[in-house]
Amino acid sequence: MDTDKGISTGAGRAGGVSPPGAGGGDGSAPSGRAAAASPIEFRLDPASGVPTYLQLVHQVEHALRLGYLKPGDQLPKVRDAVSLLAINPNTVLKAYKELETKGLAAGRPGQGTFIQATLSQVALPELAALRKALLGWLATAGAAGLDEDGMVALFTSALRDFYERRSGSRTRGGSASGETEVVA
Repeated sequence: MDTDKGISTGAGRAGGVSPPGAGGGDGSAPSGRAAAASPIEFRLDPASGVPTYLQLVHQVEHALRLGYLKPGDQLPKVRDAVSLLAINPNTVLKAYKELETKGLAAGRPGQGTFIQATLSQVALPELAALRKALLGWLATAGAAGLDEDGMVALFTSALRDFYERRSGSRTRGGSASGETEVVA
């Protein structure tokens, strides 16, 4: 079994969420207890410009897409997330309400919030191969001198170009053959 689940979905500028044992936290359990029953741990990036509640929503969505969360899994309890992240309880409640509105989670009074639906995801063998290829790309980009912001900008630009070519719409100028690069 592949034990390398150390990816942080949405890592970097938008915060990240990690499966247990992936690191990224301070190693202490909320409120001095053993780790909560949730298979994810939230992380925030206050410099991202993304509202805190949306960072939490995005992290749950990413974890669903990557298969770290599945229906029946419990999200971190509000008090544990508040303790770990030092944020207002209303922020966590707003994120969980957004997930409920999207049909992804449901609250159970006195028990917590649980995943009730999933998002499309790639099968595990393909995900592992894609992750390995992406890590290679990141190493190459780092060796070329790109910092994290440069990598994000290049990836975002390439992703946008990929979808524009796929849909056949080149709306910002440039040729359909890709001779002209459009950078975000």
